This record gives sequence, structure tokens and C-alpha cells, in this order.
Amino acid sequence: MARWARQVSRWGCLLSTARAAEFPRRPRSYGSAARTCREFAPLALLPPAKDGVLWRLLACRSVGSCPPPDRARDGSFSSQESHLPSLVKYEQAKAETLPDLNAKELNEDWDDIPPSSALEEISEEEAVQIIAEPLLPLHSTTLRDYVDHSETLAKLVHLGVDLSQVEKRQKAGQLLLTLDFEKDIRKILLFLKDVGVEDNQLGPFLTKNPYILGEDLEALETRVAYLKSKKFGKSEIAQMVSRAPYLLLFSVERLDNRLGFFKNELGLSVKKTKDLVIRLPRLLTGKLETVKENLQVCQVELGFQRNEIQQIAYKTPKILTASKKRLKQTFDYLHNIMGIPHHMLTRFPQVFNSKLLRIRERHMFLAFLGRAQYDPAQPSYISLDQLVSLPDEVFCTEIAKASIQDFENFLKTL
Repeated sequence: MARWARQVSRWGCLLSTARAAEFPRRPRSYGSAARTCREFAPLALLPPAKDGVLWRLLACRSVGSCPPPDRARDGSFSSQESHLPSLVKYEQAKAETLPDLNAKELNEDWDDIPPSSALEEISEEEAVQIIAEPLLPLHSTTLRDYVDHSETLAKLVHLGVDLSQVEKRQKAGQLLLTLDFEKDIRKILLFLKDVGVEDNQLGPFLTKNPYILGEDLEALETRVAYLKSKKFGKSEIAQMVSRAPYLLLFSVERLDNRLGFFKNELGLSVKKTKDLVIRLPRLLTGKLETVKENLQVCQVELGFQRNEIQQIAYKTPKILTASKKRLKQTFDYLHNIMGIPHHMLTRFPQVFNSKLLRIRERHMFLAFLGRAQYDPAQPSYISLDQLVSLPDEVFCTEIAKASIQDFENFLKTL
């Protein structure tokens, strides 16, 4: 009985589907059960006369009102099972001809459609609409190829880091590609801000020293704590770190050795040693061989005494890291051509930081005017500081007592 009821239900669905396909929007008539059944069932799909009772029953099931089967004009049926084989055969024969508008309702056991295969052929129109992401290069000489694929690099660029300069540093590019911005970099940025590096200086700072991003945060904090223990103030530490980006890469032992070296080699007090490295913090990160060689040049080749070297280095720390060739050429012109004695050079060591061409041009112009007088005991004395530090206009009007046009005309004769 249950099987017969399921068959009747399926025929109801088939009739509803056929009605929707063949007679859309047709107004319904509820005058009689027979008319209603004929209205919704296509003529081509009506069964033979002997199965008419079942068709009436199905149609009435769809409409919801129909006289009992025993009052049908086509005759009564004594057993529902007597017409079941005919109904099943008719369903199998006609099911394929009906529009398959809802496969799920027509066949509840229909398997899901398998996913498209990667080898499935597609049309040219579909192919041109496919946007493929560029492949990440396995090897590259520039970080530019990785910026679009790396959130870390993109955020560093937003901070102002110049990746074209970073990639020139040994293994710096490889380091950045292995770091996660949130996990590895953010804490270093917060540390640098806490030390005193300004927001607008973070990009230039990391451009010069990207290696700090791979340092252990605890080690960095220990090095800052060491500087504080040596009585360096917070603003002084910020100045030193900003001007010497590699400073915090040095361990506490190396920093302590550097401070001890300058204190002992120059014979300076603790306070003067600290002041020296504050004004030129790259003394702590540069090569000590250069410093040693320059100290040797000043003493042996230039003839300065130890106490004079101490004064020169303290007043002008850049002499300790200057080029030996430039140092000797400047001294030769000042001492041998201009006749400046050692004690005068010790008083004004800033002259060694000036370009030799500037010194030569101004000295020759003063000599041409007869005003090249560098002895403080003589009238019209011109100090070395005035010679090299003043702008051209001020130098001409106040020192040379001439016009800027006269100075420019003189330079054309050289």
C-alpha cells in the first residue's frame, strides 16, 4: 500500500511539472473534478481508458477535491493493486519525455554533479577572462619582485624604507623576506620609538641598518641599559642611536671596550670621553684601525705632540676618521704654504674639516690683496676660523674688504 501511495505521489509531481511546462498561467476552473483533471493533464500524456481511474485519482490529489473513486463514471475498481503494473510501466515510459525542470523532485536519488576537471576544455572567451597571479620568482637580484607578494615588505615601504638601498647590503634582503611584520618587526619599531627615534626617522634608520630587525629584543634592551649605566641621558642615547644606526648591534662587551679605547688612547677623562662619543657616535661603530693610523700620522708625520693631538681630537673628532691622504695634504698647505704653526692649528683644528680648495682660493685672494695675515700678534690678523667658516659674501666684505664680484673675477684667473 505504501508503495502504491509513493507512485501516486510521484505521478502528482509529474502532472504538476507538465502543467507548468505546457500550460503556463492558465486560469484554473473548479467547476467539476473531471474538468479540473482534464485541464491540468496534457492530452498526449493521458493514459488508456483502463487506467483512467488512476489518472482521475492523481488529478484529484493535485487539485484537492474529487468525488470518491467508487462514483467514477469510468467504472469502479475493486483492487488498487490491479492497475499498479500498468501505472509503473507508463511512468517509466513517459518520465523521460517530461521537462526536467526540477531534477531533485523527479529523482531524489540523483547523485551530485562531479566538480569540473582541471583538464576540461573551455572556450576562448572563458580563457581570456582568467586572470592568473604572477609567479613568485625563486631567485631575484631585487626586492621589487617580492613587494606585491610580501606584506612585510609593503609595510616597510610605507614606513619609508628604501628597499633599493637595503638590497645592496649583504644578506639584508634575505633577512627581510624571512621576517613577519606583526611577529618580528612591530616590537622592534616600538622599541626604537621608546629609545627616542622619531617616527619620520624610522624609514631612513632601517634603510641604513635593516639588520636590527633580526636582533633579539632582550639583547637590545640590555645594551640601552648599559649606556644608561654609563650616565648617558635618554636624549643623548636617542641622538647617538639616530646618528649611528649600527650602535645597538654592538654587544655590551664591545661597547665597553670602545669607550675604554678612546679614554686610554687620548688620555681623556670619563666625562670628556662620553662627550666625545656623543658628538661623534660613529667612533663606537667604526674601524679602530683607522683611528689608530690617524693618531700615528698626527704624531709621526705631522709632528704634533701628544697633548696637542688630545686637544685636536677632542675639539674635532672627525679628524680621527678622516682620510690620511686628505689630512696630510691639508696640513701641508696650511703649515708649509701658509706658514701656520702647530700651536695655531691646535687652537683652530676645525680647519682640517674644510675643503682644501676653499682654503687655497681664499688664501690666494687674500695674498693677492696683501691681507694674508695669520699671526695674532700682527695688525689685520685673520683667524683660521674666519678664513674657512664664513660665507663668500661675508668673507669678501668683512675679511678681504672687497666685493664678491672681485672675488669671482679673481677665481677665473686661477
